[in-house]
Amino acid sequence: MSDTGHTAPSEVFGEADRAGDYIEEDTIHTIPTTPQRAATSTASALGTVLDEPTQAPVPGKAPAVKEAPSVPPVTPTDLASTSVLFGGSAAGLASASSTPTKATTGFRGALASLGLPVGPGAAELGERRRTELRTAHETTVRQATWTRAVSVLVNNPKGGTGKTPTALLLGGVLAAIRGGSVAILEVSDDPGALNFRAEGNPLLGLGELVRDVDHVQTAGRLAGYTAPQTSFASVIGSTGRRDRLSGESVVAVSNVIDDFYSIRVMDSGNVPTSSAFRGAVSVSDVLVIPVMNAGDSVLEAIQLLEELRAEGGPSAELANRAIAIRLTDGRPENNAVRQEVERLLSQAGVSALHEIPYDSHIAERGQLTLSRLNPATRDAFVAAAASVVRSLQTAVSAAPTQNRKA
Repeated sequence: MSDTGHTAPSEVFGEADRAGDYIEEDTIHTIPTTPQRAATSTASALGTVLDEPTQAPVPGKAPAVKEAPSVPPVTPTDLASTSVLFGGSAAGLASASSTPTKATTGFRGALASLGLPVGPGAAELGERRRTELRTAHETTVRQATWTRAVSVLVNNPKGGTGKTPTALLLGGVLAAIRGGSVAILEVSDDPGALNFRAEGNPLLGLGELVRDVDHVQTAGRLAGYTAPQTSFASVIGSTGRRDRLSGESVVAVSNVIDDFYSIRVMDSGNVPTSSAFRGAVSVSDVLVIPVMNAGDSVLEAIQLLEELRAEGGPSAELANRAIAIRLTDGRPENNAVRQEVERLLSQAGVSALHEIPYDSHIAERGQLTLSRLNPATRDAFVAAAASVVRSLQTAVSAAPTQNRKA
């Protein structure tokens, strides 16, 4: 990777080189020192989501937006009144996007209600801006349509980067806004944490679905292998030990799911050379890469993008449409590392980068419920979901008659 006027990755990631010698489970990864593809510019590579923050997030608070960095975070009450994630109607969302000239909240609102010409303050203007953005993102997600089922693959070869929470919450947001028809599927070689992090305790899951896949011909039969979520998503994870998943099984299960769901979100494992992962790639439209602010997390993501591009064809297209989601687990972070992570992802050619602020509900590592997230976290996942939907539309329009069934 060529670079002018920037700190070398090895100088910022002090431990990144040694991470290449780490053996995670049964996989050895080679950590690259330079990504093959350079983006034309940070702004163009990261797209419109560069409105997201560049400073370290504060636990429990929303990441600052560049246009209004001093605006306080959204309160749960404010969000509940407008967002479709809390029962808000489309009409309510449309009216929320209008911008009255007078103040409507707080002391300034009280004065305005008396007929005084008092305009909204900075806090109210900021809240209106957040509402408008949330409305626009939710509208994008809700109104998108396709002529076939579409799929999202969530992967980073580095473990512990938040693949499972990202798959659950991204799929949950898509389902909550669209009213369902979203399946979240485990495609890791061995049983992962998807069933543990999802709501409910289903009797049947992925192992049984693989066994019975040739006999599943109705939506009612398929529902028996799912864990319904309060977000209206359906989760298909492992309820216990199962045989190692093969690529053929991933494709077969995906084909059945696509007959009854419009969106399939896949939570993958840490072995990008495995048969299961290769099968998942073959039936994917958009790649979502969760990362942390750490060298090994980002460099292994770049390695994955390089390998997919080297394969050419649909795999390369998948890499070119990749969306990065940067999570924060609450550990102390170095601002220089954050900036280097953003620079490397930009040069690796990710199409968008979204920030997810720290959220204690995610950090608890228990069952995830969409409504228990902080408002700022939900807003961030809604923005990421809108990017995913736009990328899905691009993928389908590029090959409108393509059938993902292998």
